[in-house]
Amino acid sequence: MKIDQVSDSVHVVAGTNVNWALISDDSGITVIDAGYPADAADVLGSVRQIGGRLADVRAVLITHAHLDHIGAIPALIEQFGMPVYTGAEEVRHAKREYLQQITPIGMLEQLTTRRGRRWVAHTLRAVHGHIGTAIPQAEAVEPATLAALPGGLVAIPTPGHTSGHTAYLLPAEGVLFSGDALVTGHPLLPHVGPQLLPAVFNHDEALTYDTATTLATVHAHTLVPGHGLPSSFDGPSIATALGPRPPLTDTDNK
Repeated sequence: MKIDQVSDSVHVVAGTNVNWALISDDSGITVIDAGYPADAADVLGSVRQIGGRLADVRAVLITHAHLDHIGAIPALIEQFGMPVYTGAEEVRHAKREYLQQITPIGMLEQLTTRRGRRWVAHTLRAVHGHIGTAIPQAEAVEPATLAALPGGLVAIPTPGHTSGHTAYLLPAEGVLFSGDALVTGHPLLPHVGPQLLPAVFNHDEALTYDTATTLATVHAHTLVPGHGLPSSFDGPSIATALGPRPPLTDTDNK
């Protein structure tokens, strides 16, 4: 676990190949995403390491309900029962009314490279015993609720990676929490910088691209991605890095 403070109220924590974020102010702490199941102790520990108490956590926000972003939520709920919010459509995903996640075949396909084998090994350890994790307590977040949480956030619908993926903006400090709609690195990616995750992770690749290019127009100063290092936010550079729109394939809109 590595913790970096990127603005007055925001700490970004790197866990097992994934990030979560803590927003703290006088009213408490908002947690954005929650790592893999194996990261649960570190998620709880990170709250204490920034000087908070678990009782200070007012809510957990989910960008999307993949296992590497919801892992510590059951432990947080068990201890304090704080609310868990996400986008309206992603609530169904969090409750596992359906599943949009890399398939076993997609995992096997990663074993053809050293980079992929390493990532698969890390992932299997990180989800061991918790592959069926769901968040039945998830609720759709309302704008007024977000505005009242520590940080005073605004939701930005960002579908593509999952159908209900949601990014969050902290307007007061210009911090954009992009989740997996826009990342700066991943063990399967050969380079760092603003980019999309590999297509195997995206439910709708073309929509993921369109969403990322829209995010590049947001007024922000700092990008906090779900994977990779936080970075300064430069919309034109992000748009350039994304390049031309990828062609539709038979896996889009699957």
